[in-house]
This record gives sequence, structure tokens and C-alpha cells, in this order.
Amino acid sequence: MANKKGRRRRFGAVRQYRSGRWTASYLGPNGERIRADETFDTKKDAEIWLSQVEAGLSRGDWRAPDAGAVNFRVYGEKWVEERELSVRTDDLYKHLLRLYILPTFGTLDLDEITAPRVREWRAERLRTTGAKTAVAKAYRLLKAILETAVDDDLISRNPCRIKGAGKESAAERRIATVAQVDALADAIGIRWRLMVYLGAYGPMRPEELAGLRRRDVDLDNLVIRVRVAEPERTNGRRAPGETKSDAGVRTVVLPAFLHKEVKRHLAWYAEKGPDGLVFVGEKGAPFRRTSFGRKWRRARAVAGLPDGFRFYDLRHTGHTLSTRSGATLKDTMVRAGQSSEKAALIYQHSDEERQREVAAGLDDLVRAERAKCHTDDPAHHSEEAAES
Repeated sequence: MANKKGRRRRFGAVRQYRSGRWTASYLGPNGERIRADETFDTKKDAEIWLSQVEAGLSRGDWRAPDAGAVNFRVYGEKWVEERELSVRTDDLYKHLLRLYILPTFGTLDLDEITAPRVREWRAERLRTTGAKTAVAKAYRLLKAILETAVDDDLISRNPCRIKGAGKESAAERRIATVAQVDALADAIGIRWRLMVYLGAYGPMRPEELAGLRRRDVDLDNLVIRVRVAEPERTNGRRAPGETKSDAGVRTVVLPAFLHKEVKRHLAWYAEKGPDGLVFVGEKGAPFRRTSFGRKWRRARAVAGLPDGFRFYDLRHTGHTLSTRSGATLKDTMVRAGQSSEKAALIYQHSDEERQREVAAGLDDLVRAERAKCHTDDPAHHSEEAAES
């Protein structure tokens, strides 16, 4: 800016205290005088500070010089608390902060987290933990928090700039055969075998199975209505709430071969009354993820499935078998309670009548697979005849 004589007007002002140190100040965008929150050894240092502020103003990315002086731990924990997250995601973010991020960045201010520090942190986490997936999740969380700090004008640029660092190279999802699903159901015990079948042929999420009540099961029509989800938090407590997405609230038509399994389970193991839980533990309490996990691992070993095969992988099995039985992409999405924003799917439709067709096709496929596996088993033939 020039004065009346055409000379460039000096930005800001510097002056010296009696102590000999220097200070600098300038008029901010709103006309208020802003003073540096530090003093300087020399007049030159004060003028350099002013020149940096002036350069930021000219680029349009000005922010208060002390804007980044916010503790990352305070900012990051508040960031998580302000998000509307599912309980499982909330637990995951707090876990990643506590174990992966805060030990390195918790004592730093936002503007002290630099790109070199982020690179060094990621390399150290990969080297010491070997947990590539967890480190990728932690990196994405750190990047998201710092991106909000950029939006809040607390830092000028996000220091998370490692290309591909937030991507997870997930292994190919495993698929169980019909025989392996049966082996899992047999090995896990009669109280839990229906859970295995509903996980595969429902296919339902573990938190949806945990929230099932008697009133949700229509035995006559072999229909289950999924209304809620009850995920278990890291502290062991249930957190009843909505399903993972709006599509999670759905009606699942089961294949006919499960009628005997559902009827027997309701008669022997489900809590009494319409609000009674369908799945409870041996002592009558809601089942715990840890105790069920032990049973699952033993059954998995007996069934000859690899250690990496999770209960959740039963859903992928159900997807695959439904597709093989003639289901469309939309059919499987409705059945599994999945949502998608792809425009092409808007024009597809899957009503309850179509779901019954899918269930019937799945019933035929499973019966055929079982027949192939047990052609030499007379006991199996008699059991099939009794069920039909």
C-alpha cells in the first residue's frame, strides 16, 4: 500500500521495550490491532515476523500466528466426541487414538505436526507393530482430524501427504462351502448352530443377531424382521441402536431347510415372551463376544477352516450362494441390508415376493450340495426324508 508521496507504506509496526527486546504489531482484517504473542531478540526478527504475516494476507490464507498452538490431544479427542458415529466406529477411533496416534502426537500442538514427523511416525508404527491395516486406519483418522484443523484455520496445510498411506490391502474374502457351514454349525454346539446358519443364509450381521427378539421371528412364514442392532462395546456392554444403515431394517425370508432349526431353537433356547432375546448364553444372559469367540475358534478348527475365517465371512458365503441361486445384485443387497449410491441400482427392485424366490433357490442349492456330500451316508438320507 502506498502513501500520498507514492512510497510503499510499511506493513505493521515494531518497537523496542526498555528491556531491549522487540515487539511487532499490525492492523488485522477487521481493523483490530494484533500484537505478536512473543518478543524478538532483534528488530530484524520482528520485521521478518511482520513480513510473514503480510505474505499470508496477500495470498489470502492468513491466520493468527498462534492459531496452531492448540494441543493435538485436546483437539483430536474433541473431534471424535463431536462426530455422530456408530458405537463400533467410536470405539475404533478411540482405540486408534490411544494406541497408535496419541503416544507420538499427544503432547504436540497442531502446528508442530509436520510432514516429516508424520512420515517418521507411520514408518515406526509399521516397523514395530507390523499391523498394516491398523496403521492405515490410524493414518486416515489422523488425516481427517488435521483436515478439519485446516478448515478451522488452525493450520495452513495438512501434513498427511503420503500417497496411498490410508489404503488397506484387504485379503480376498473367504467363502465357506455348504459342507463347511454345516460342519461349523455341528461343531459350535446346538445352542449356537442357528446363529451360524443365520449368519450364512440370512445373512445377518453379528450385532443384528444380538438384537433379535421373539417378536421378530415369524415361524409360520419363516421370516425374520431385522429392526435394531446391539453391538457390544469394548467395555463389554451392549449398545442397542439403529442398524448400520437404513437398508439394514429389512425382512429376511429364510430358506425352507431352516424351519426345523428355527423351531427347535425357539422352543429350547430363546427367552420367553415377545421381547425375549433369541440368542442368550448358557446362564441366560445376553451372549458376550469374547465367550462366543472362543466357541467360534474351536468350531472353526474342527471344521478345518483357516484361522483367518471370521464369523462375518459367513455373510460373504451367503452373498455368493444367493448369487449362484439366481439372485440379482439388488436382491443380495436387500437380503443383506446393504445400501449403495450407484445410480443404476435405483432402477432395480427386489420386493418380498422376489426374496421368497431367492430363498427357495437357496434352499434347492443347499439341499443339492448336502446330497452330493452325503450320498454314502444312510443316516443323512433318513434325516432328509424326515425333514421333508
